[in-house]
Amino acid sequence: MLSAIDKDRIIEMAWEDRTPFEAIFYQFGLSEAEVIDLMRLHLKGSSFRLWRKRVNSGVSQKHLKKRNPEIGRFKCSRQRQITHNKISKR
Repeated sequence: MLSAIDKDRIIEMAWEDRTPFEAIFYQFGLSEAEVIDLMRLHLKGSSFRLWRKRVNSGVSQKHLKKRNPEIGRFKCSRQRQITHNKISKR
């Protein structure tokens, strides 16, 4: 069972165009279909449709197959070190 904080983080990651579904699976163990179900459950209908349209368009890089091969990481190089979504203290 996911906590409310985990659900919020998954939704945030799913909204980000450059975060692939594989990163969500790596951190939370949710498949693409489970992420879609979570988004359908927690978003307004119109927001969900917009998100699905963007994910399936050529703009989004949610699938590693569509992603530029030069991008070999799940996070920005300027982002603080994150290990399994546990943010390190300053």
